[in-house]
Amino acid sequence: MCTYDKHRCETLSCVLCIIFILLIIVVAIFAFFFVFVYIPDLLLHPPIPSPEFTLLGLKLYAFNFSTTNSTLTTTLQIDISCRNSNNDHAFHFDKLEVYASYMKQRITLPTTIPPSYLGSPKFTIWSPYLNGTDVPLSRDLAMALAEDETAGTVLVNVEVTGRLRLRHLFTFRNRLKVNCPRYLMLGNKKNGSDEVGSAVKNPFVDGCPVDVSKRR
Repeated sequence: MCTYDKHRCETLSCVLCIIFILLIIVVAIFAFFFVFVYIPDLLLHPPIPSPEFTLLGLKLYAFNFSTTNSTLTTTLQIDISCRNSNNDHAFHFDKLEVYASYMKQRITLPTTIPPSYLGSPKFTIWSPYLNGTDVPLSRDLAMALAEDETAGTVLVNVEVTGRLRLRHLFTFRNRLKVNCPRYLMLGNKKNGSDEVGSAVKNPFVDGCPVDVSKRR
């Protein structure tokens, strides 16, 4: 085929050889990455499954905002469930703390939940009390809360933080953060404070956003 133009044929063959060598190099790079980087990373750092958290109920015993001192006293009890729907992993919870916050500021002390084990498929329910007495609020936060009390509702966040361990060839410890935003209905004002006399139960059956991240 190339007898009439030997030089042209040799040039075409060289070009084809170069293209073939480049393809082999590209394939070799991808194969190296897959075998020596991707697979070990997948084995050592598998995708992290997430437990499912649901705020089942909230009993508000006190939510007393003092406009005079810009302090807030909060007492509530929550019922929060945790479900493991993953068939391949069991969850170990360590250093779990539950607290309530308002506009990213904690308004209760953290309540510690004992270390827990959750098999698959199983679920558990925790019912901790959350308390915060005379928590000082910044000027901006106090003004925002005053506006919310005028509207009669306050958005608080029930948050859970801690460590989540699971076993996948090795044991991995991951950060766990759960955020359950809920609106509270305030009671009548008394002596410059919002008083909630008897327990007010607010039932919810909504899932809470869960963030599980690798510890670095």
